[in-house]
Amino acid sequence: MKTIKKTFPVTGMHCAACAVTIEKTLKSQKGISNAGVNFANATALVEYDSETANLDEIKKAVETAGYDILVNEEESDPEKIEAINRKYYVALRLKTILAIILSIPIVVLGMFAMDIPYANYMMWLLATPVVAVLGSSFFTGAWKQAKRFAANMDTLVALSTGIAYLFSVFNTLYPTYWTEKHLEAHVYFEASAVVIAFILLGKMLEEKAKSNTSSAIKKLIGLQPSTVTRVRKDKSEEVVSIKELAVNDVVLVKPGEKIAVDGTVITGNSFIDESMISGEPMPVEKTTGSKVFAGTINQTGSFQFRAEKVGKDTLLAHIIKKVQEAQGSKAPVQKLVDKIAGIFVPVVMGLAVLSLIVWIVWGGENGFSHGLLAMVTVLVIACPCALGLATPTAIIVGVGKGAGLGILIKDAESLETAHKVTAIVLDKTGTITEGKPEVTDIAWKEGVNNALLSSVLYSMEARSEHPLAMAITGFFKNLKIEQVAINSFDSITGSGVTALYGGNIYFAGSSKLVASMNLKIPESIARQVNQWVENANTVVWLADQFSVLAAIAVKDVIKPHTPVAIKELRQMGIDVYMLTGDSQQTAYVIAAEAGITQFKAEASPTDKVNFIKELQAQGKIVAMVGDGINDSPALAQANISIAMGKGTDIAMDVAKMTLISSDLNHIPKAIRLSRKTVLLIRQNLFWAFIYNIIGIPIAAGALYPVNGFLLNPMIAGAAMALSSVSVVSNSLRLKWSKL
Repeated sequence: MKTIKKTFPVTGMHCAACAVTIEKTLKSQKGISNAGVNFANATALVEYDSETANLDEIKKAVETAGYDILVNEEESDPEKIEAINRKYYVALRLKTILAIILSIPIVVLGMFAMDIPYANYMMWLLATPVVAVLGSSFFTGAWKQAKRFAANMDTLVALSTGIAYLFSVFNTLYPTYWTEKHLEAHVYFEASAVVIAFILLGKMLEEKAKSNTSSAIKKLIGLQPSTVTRVRKDKSEEVVSIKELAVNDVVLVKPGEKIAVDGTVITGNSFIDESMISGEPMPVEKTTGSKVFAGTINQTGSFQFRAEKVGKDTLLAHIIKKVQEAQGSKAPVQKLVDKIAGIFVPVVMGLAVLSLIVWIVWGGENGFSHGLLAMVTVLVIACPCALGLATPTAIIVGVGKGAGLGILIKDAESLETAHKVTAIVLDKTGTITEGKPEVTDIAWKEGVNNALLSSVLYSMEARSEHPLAMAITGFFKNLKIEQVAINSFDSITGSGVTALYGGNIYFAGSSKLVASMNLKIPESIARQVNQWVENANTVVWLADQFSVLAAIAVKDVIKPHTPVAIKELRQMGIDVYMLTGDSQQTAYVIAAEAGITQFKAEASPTDKVNFIKELQAQGKIVAMVGDGINDSPALAQANISIAMGKGTDIAMDVAKMTLISSDLNHIPKAIRLSRKTVLLIRQNLFWAFIYNIIGIPIAAGALYPVNGFLLNPMIAGAAMALSSVSVVSNSLRLKWSKL
């Protein structure tokens, strides 16, 4: 069994009830373990067994339900989807403009010129193309649903405008039916036409706004160039499509060009803007051996790199996939909304019929005409779209904004849960600190040749693979110290290294090595070393066979922005804890430098899990921040797991959130993003529910006994159209808000 999670584009949806119908259809298909349909971005996130599920059969099932799902790679190409959406929007805009042009004279006739000869026939003539042609999609959609004994937004629009139109046609042809009963033969051509015009206008504005919510994905996709300069084996150059690029191909990148795929620099050097992936504004220097990633922008020099990951394997492709999956996922609150959306249309239809009956029974001589008007208005004003768009639009914008800041959010549930976090547990190494030791100071014995000994030490440590040796070699390399030719290099297990140079034997290693040789430590160096140890430095010694020559302080320093981030989290009311396997002294020093007052040292992976369990037992919602690999048990135990990303080592599949940058300042941003997104969801749901709770009774005529007010279907149509637009527009505010 091979389970695949994939996002497919869906076409033909008009409201949240459509999404519920498609979701049920997908879940009933063989081989599909789970499915979620997102009305806001017209996608279906499907988990299926590639061995048992038949995509063609799935497509047929969705088509039978009255919709379409694009399962083929060629069909679901982003450019083709964009073209389909653009074509749909252009057609919708044309329909809207024509409907408005035809509706205006109908409204003028209906309000100011009802008594002129043949006024009803003129309105009939103008309303027919609006209802029958420009609004035909509502009727065909409603018919498809009716054949399946289902109902959606199309059903409401088709019933309301169809009833108003047919009633008006009857009254135009047979006015005597009413006049003989001493009643006026009302026509509602203007209502049927204007309602369709307003709903088309609302759909057009909604489509425009919805396209803005998914701009993050479009930007990410747009980061990858369509062509690259490939270097042939004979060193000649050729411009090829990115689709032709293969692993191990050599690519030339010139200043200002975007990098097409992931790889390693083989010649040349440059500075690269990686802000679109990491969120870091400063350009990163790249030299031979450096990793480069698709979507980043070359700034200064030219260089060649060898392609290592192409197509769907690049870091950018992984990011796009994760963002798409997160945007298509559903927040827990959406499950309730989906249940409501699933029964919303039938309930509204029942209320509409009930309002007609009530009016006929208790409405007096105009009871039927008022009841019919009320029924039409109830059908028009009810808006499942606003309910359906409330949560997913906020999630889409929130996830997209996070991706733009270098915060990858795994799913909607994570984004919703993060706002509840009351405690954050930070791993020390690689999270609070840089994760790699650095030389912080050197103390030399008085009277020695510092320059020569620096070269000797550099040459010795360059042959060692120990992490501390790498820190020392990096330090001397930056100082541009030259290496010397050493002899008889040897490693002393657990202690250090030794080598012969200029007739002297030199040793470099731990305190254990110095102690075993019974060498005297100069007092000036001893005092310095004591201070270093108190400040959590590790000491590397350099000696010859006679005396100690130098001591080097090495430390895993904290990241520059860590104290600021810790302070910010505490100001947000979040308790901050540090966990580390290091000694109590080291933990104390690092915690003090970072501004953390609560920590646990010498903690094993099991201790870390138990620590998080203790916090949870106290009622805290815990977020664990680590590298996603060593801390995986603790990450799994936490309510929210946050992985610190490092280039291609991003633990996207381990954590609920991944910070592509290793800057801790992104954590408070992620929490604020969650808080703002949840607030938006609540606002959207409040307005969507309150709109329907207030609008439907007013449409049914609840105010008539009080002040004689009956809501005009045209006004109801405008209100219905604007309700969806207002929800989407409210979600879009998050795009421009500061975190």
